[in-house]
Amino acid sequence: MEKRVVITGMGVVSPVGNNVEDMWDSIKNGRHGIAEITSFDLEGHKVTMGAEVKDFEYGDKKAARRLDLADQFALVAAREAMEDSGIISGENVDADRFGVYGGTGIGGMRTLEGEVTKCVKKDKPARASALLIPMVMPNAVSGNISMEFNAKGASMGIVSACATGTHCIGEAYRNIKHGYSDVILAGSTESVFSPVCFSGFANMTAMSTRKDPDRCSTPFDEERDGFILGEGAGFLVLEELEHARNRGARIYGEIAGYGATSDAYHITSPAPDGEGAAKAIRIAIEEAGITPQDIDYINAHGTGTPYNDAFETIAVKKVFGEDTKVPMSSTKSMTGHLLGAAGSLEAVICTKAINESFIPPTIGLEKPDPELDLDYVPNVGRDADIKCVLSNSLGFGGHNATLIIKKFED
Repeated sequence: MEKRVVITGMGVVSPVGNNVEDMWDSIKNGRHGIAEITSFDLEGHKVTMGAEVKDFEYGDKKAARRLDLADQFALVAAREAMEDSGIISGENVDADRFGVYGGTGIGGMRTLEGEVTKCVKKDKPARASALLIPMVMPNAVSGNISMEFNAKGASMGIVSACATGTHCIGEAYRNIKHGYSDVILAGSTESVFSPVCFSGFANMTAMSTRKDPDRCSTPFDEERDGFILGEGAGFLVLEELEHARNRGARIYGEIAGYGATSDAYHITSPAPDGEGAAKAIRIAIEEAGITPQDIDYINAHGTGTPYNDAFETIAVKKVFGEDTKVPMSSTKSMTGHLLGAAGSLEAVICTKAINESFIPPTIGLEKPDPELDLDYVPNVGRDADIKCVLSNSLGFGGHNATLIIKKFED
């Protein structure tokens, strides 16, 4: 028999707050985390703005030296989620049925770039850190978390570019739904503010070149010119419903559906007909046992690139109809684009939207694109009775992923 899967804990590190409540306060009030980059010298860089994490402290400085910054973000967000859930491995969950699905889009790029500089530029290969490999390998995210929390069940490191976070949560949902695990800590992380990686995105003309922080990340705006890079992490504790009930857990919401497809079209561009994304949406809606009319809010992938926003709008219209009135906003207007961590952070935002009965805005939407005519919730959020939310993630490589999160009802 298929199981119901609920959310019993949440944690984040983000450009707009390093815990769930601070992050949500920023989102609700339309405050962005975009400013001039401080992580490296900007001389020669045509892109200068980003959404960096501020005032972050890992805590244990000795342990931090053994972890890439992305892994530090992941562990801090996971700790908040675990504390929030009250799950303690071996006490109120069987360690063998407690898993971790933790991913990243790119992995330990900051560490890798620093070590390459030491070995190549300074011609000192013997100086490479003995911890280089465990610090840069993408599966270190799930490995480090599983060790910290004694999670001996399935430990997966998913890497699917900007769809990573949504894939982690969706695959964890399916694992619990079909009875393989009782609890899974699911989410993703990213930190790629390094000169080479940053230049790579800039040189493919994917990022905004504007200098005004209020006009850099402007999804669905006629003047949008690319995304703003962000960093951080988001994690959810997913739990089988009866397991959660038996321990008296607080339930924030229910994962009800998940869709995953591939465009099979282009390594960086989404398919212009939006069909791959539309299929992911349809699959998620069908699995949830609902209709498009049951969706109260869509958290768009909404990166602010000319192609993404246009093609995602086409995909939504394919499913919801040309004249749909469903509200759809991009919280990347505030957080920037967290790449592999985007979907998991946005899943936390969607869960808060349900619990707080509030639709987040798309800020900076001053000049609506006449070709994009949906309700993008411009600049100011709205109070609303939200029972069912859809969240989209689209990744380089043609990865499409959709989650349906519902208000929990017995």
